[in-house]
Amino acid sequence: MMKKFLLVVCGSFVGVILALTFFVIATILFSLSVASMGSGKAASVSDHSILHIDLDGEISERSTTPTPSMSDLTTGSMPAETMGLNVLVKALEEAATNDKIDGVYIECNGALAAPATMTALRKALKSFKTKTNGKKFVYAYANQGYGQGDYYLASAADSIFVNPEGAVDLHGMASSIPYLKRLMEKVGVEMQIVRVGTFKSAVEPYMLDSISPANRLQTEHYLGSIWEEISNDIAADRKIAPEKLNEMVDSILVTRSAQEVVELGLVDGICFRKDFEKKLKALTDVGEDDDLSFVTPDELATDLDTPASGEHIAVLYAVGEIDDSDDDMNDDAIHGEKMVEIIDELTEDDNVKGLVLRVNSPGGSAFASEQIWKALDDFKASGKPIAVSMGDYAASGGYYISSGAGRIFAEPTTITGSIGIFGTIPCVQELVENKLGVHFSVVKTNKNADMGLMTKHLTPMQQAALQQMVNRGYDLFTRRCAEGRGVTQDSIKVIAEGRVWDGKSALKIGLVDELGGLDEAIAWVAKEAGMKKDCETQCYPSLEEDWKAIFAKAMSAQAEARMADEMGLFYDYYKELQQTLGRDHVLCLMLDRVQL
Repeated sequence: MMKKFLLVVCGSFVGVILALTFFVIATILFSLSVASMGSGKAASVSDHSILHIDLDGEISERSTTPTPSMSDLTTGSMPAETMGLNVLVKALEEAATNDKIDGVYIECNGALAAPATMTALRKALKSFKTKTNGKKFVYAYANQGYGQGDYYLASAADSIFVNPEGAVDLHGMASSIPYLKRLMEKVGVEMQIVRVGTFKSAVEPYMLDSISPANRLQTEHYLGSIWEEISNDIAADRKIAPEKLNEMVDSILVTRSAQEVVELGLVDGICFRKDFEKKLKALTDVGEDDDLSFVTPDELATDLDTPASGEHIAVLYAVGEIDDSDDDMNDDAIHGEKMVEIIDELTEDDNVKGLVLRVNSPGGSAFASEQIWKALDDFKASGKPIAVSMGDYAASGGYYISSGAGRIFAEPTTITGSIGIFGTIPCVQELVENKLGVHFSVVKTNKNADMGLMTKHLTPMQQAALQQMVNRGYDLFTRRCAEGRGVTQDSIKVIAEGRVWDGKSALKIGLVDELGGLDEAIAWVAKEAGMKKDCETQCYPSLEEDWKAIFAKAMSAQAEARMADEMGLFYDYYKELQQTLGRDHVLCLMLDRVQL
């Protein structure tokens, strides 16, 4: 009996060891495949090829491989990359000069992106057309129909086609903000809030049941300005009067038939996919019975993360919320300590002759924002030029870290400003005592020793102390902005108050220096550094990860997916509360999100 028991135990132990060994080997092989991505040479391009841009899903700042599932790790398969704005723009640049590429095919399947990302991509497409001077075509096609973001890009094409059962969905822009005050009251959580800035709306969902007049005013302004930019671009390229286009938009355009949108001038032709491919074959001298030769953006833009060979301009991506943690599990955040470490290394690197900080952030921790600002100030003090290129957002803490740059570039559809600060301390006393029946007894040596405990309310004295701390933070924030912009602190306070601005308005009031994108920022830094316009650049931080980090993220993603499946509709609310409770108490943050 004992012998049988020992055999079972030993067999199980060996089985576990073998399984773990296989798992580790598979994970290492997977990580090696991730590390090797983008390091190869450009794909071989045959004559009469077409750059195929498939607008399907989210467009991020940089192409990355999503966190693999446990199944991916054990099988060694590779998840599909996210679309990166950097890759799409680079591919269009390469396609313009590659004699084997005859044109660009934009397949519209529902891109998810904020306005500034689509503006930057559209500018790259227009640049392609300018460089090729009509010698290469740009065609757009939608099988099921054009979403608003898709159509904004497609409107720059030479010709736009749609399936006979497809449609065009242009509806304008709206901002929908969930107000959580009543939900939190039901749960038994109260957000104790102090803030500076009439327009600082990030705390409104916890204070109010609906939007404040100040927030409505600023939102109407920046949405109106961004939509004006987008609708004017569409109207100009489609040769439609802007007021006429807005009449179409107000008519619930998505309900119109494909034939009607052709008659309105929004689309050039109706055809099934097979017939559209015939048009592409005719443009590329490909026989009807032969296959079209497509090239993906990834196959053209393969050297983006290649280390520079010598002197270069550093392009440092600051993407996501700013926090003061060192959490490797969250890729969608700017970790203050790690960002400072990278900037310090760039300052000391003699091969780095200048820096472009690419900011796409709604802000976050006030403390971490100040640390990043200081590191960037040290970089500037070393005599090296620094510029900021703003993406979708450079708001609140995102503007804080941008404010000291020698020159700030923004898209007209960028959202920036929000120079304000707030502090929050959640109180769960109602939840734990009245709903869960748990009472906390506190013993303390001094009257404010329990300040900050989430199980009790702040006293008036503690509330006043927190307000004083936030006031000091706001004073420092506006002082940093004034120093960076070379103006008085009082003049910054006039346009601050937490107010959000679009890029075009920010240019008028002096928060940014120039409308433009990453390329313009790089060109400015190169000129200031005395380098050639086409000098080498290198992107930071590195996207490579070791197998342990990949494995840990896969485990975390699996646990989160299971929780989302079990909680269903309640999961989004749970995540919102979790993020709120987990953030730093003093924040420079804007929570509104805008997508096309």
